[in-house]
Amino acid sequence: MVVRQEAHPGSGAGGAPPEFGAAVTAMRAAPLRPEVFCEEMPAPQRIAPHSFALSADVTVDGTDVATGRLILLHDPAGNDAWDGTFRCVAYARAEIELDMITDPMLAEVGWSWLLEALGTHGADHAAASGTVTRVATDSFGGMAEDDGTAQIEVRASWTPTGEPADLGRHVEAWGELMCTAAGLPPVPAGVTAMPSRRGQRGQGH
Repeated sequence: MVVRQEAHPGSGAGGAPPEFGAAVTAMRAAPLRPEVFCEEMPAPQRIAPHSFALSADVTVDGTDVATGRLILLHDPAGNDAWDGTFRCVAYARAEIELDMITDPMLAEVGWSWLLEALGTHGADHAAASGTVTRVATDSFGGMAEDDGTAQIEVRASWTPTGEPADLGRHVEAWGELMCTAAGLPPVPAGVTAMPSRRGQRGQGH
């Protein structure tokens, strides 16, 4: 994955534990589908001693159909709430067909997208939790002729249980979650995902 890299406080530079550095290196190198444009973003400062964050958009034919964030938190002393020293916090939002908003199984299906993505990419984890939200928007007045829109939002966190160098698998799973939510077909078995192009696009600005 080619990402635009920027120095942000809390990103682990300057005296970060080696295991955190290995995790960040793996996340930066994770391959993502070419529809996923990914870059680094400022990480939260007060949740954990060390943090690193990525943001991404899924773009099809020049239109953004999904967006998301993935934050890695690290506390070398451990955190009882995490049951470990690392925690992944993810967010994904995608446009969906308006008639899907009334499907009573949509939230459960949305959660299954995350768990299946983690499993498919071998992203070993524990203590997963989160929410799935359905959002419908209707237009009125001067915008009454506009069609309504619908979105699904997945917010989740989990504790990675593999080696820090395996954190790239979790980035891949997050990327797949966004693509699945946006309705993109899965990459056929045996086909390697191409690198993300966000960094390449960003260098021209």
